[in-house]
Amino acid sequence: MPSRRGPASQLAMTRIAFLTASCMLKDHPDARKDYWEYDLEIAALQPACAALGLTLEPVIWDAPDFAPAAFDAVMIGTCWDYMEKPDAFMAMLERCDRESRLLNPLNTVRWNSRKTYLKDLAARGAPMIPTVWAETANADTIDAAFATLGADDVVVKPVLGAGAWRQARIRKGEALPPADQLPPAACMIQPFLPAVSEEGEYAFLFFNRDFSHCARKIPARGDYRVQSEYGGHEEIHQPGTDELALARSVLDCIEGDLLYARVDMLRGLDGQLALIEIELIEPYLYPEQGPDMGPVFAAALKTLLDKSAS
Repeated sequence: MPSRRGPASQLAMTRIAFLTASCMLKDHPDARKDYWEYDLEIAALQPACAALGLTLEPVIWDAPDFAPAAFDAVMIGTCWDYMEKPDAFMAMLERCDRESRLLNPLNTVRWNSRKTYLKDLAARGAPMIPTVWAETANADTIDAAFATLGADDVVVKPVLGAGAWRQARIRKGEALPPADQLPPAACMIQPFLPAVSEEGEYAFLFFNRDFSHCARKIPARGDYRVQSEYGGHEEIHQPGTDELALARSVLDCIEGDLLYARVDMLRGLDGQLALIEIELIEPYLYPEQGPDMGPVFAAALKTLLDKSAS
């Protein structure tokens, strides 16, 4: 007589590691101010994944006992301390690529980890903000950038960095911030765009290249940084046809499978949206601005996993 199996045994669960950082855990002594964004994101993703037979398991990326081979795939999640130890982070991702399936793919992550990828996208026709590249952020390189850009107000960002880490706004004639508040190595320098304070930035979220939702990121009054860590907040934005087409055109400049992509855009001095960056490593997915984000993400993840298994 055939055995009777319950629903749990009928559905073989696929294990996915969701990489995060210890500083994203609210009880950790060094918890970031925006730790709650991890809580919101995992709360949106886990139930939707479970409904499709996917177990999304949070894992600290640099935990000594993390074993990538125990998982069917590894998703880079809220690893928001990686820029402080980039070599260890990349070594772990290489191990994940060898022992499991890394999402997004390793070559894509390597390329996206340094903001010099923006040069490639500019060459492929993506709308860009004028940028000066320098090997170090000091008085000479910043003064030269003022002249090259024809600007008296600039933003200096590290080539390897995220979340406004060691980023600075500098006005011509003002003293430079302390060295530990400037990029530690190679940097990019761009004109400050007033739209960031007046209008905010736009974050277009795509899963497996399908559009999910868009968030408008607004800085705190008197600031230009849109991250919640600095008092920024977000609103739902319903993009117009032209706005969405522009974001898609940036995404189309990149080949290969992409579990997620966040295209961040800002209005330039010409009144047109331009690319700030495209996040392919560990973007915050703005679940509050995407009510259907969980199911859309889970479907994209399952499609990619089924594609690789076929």
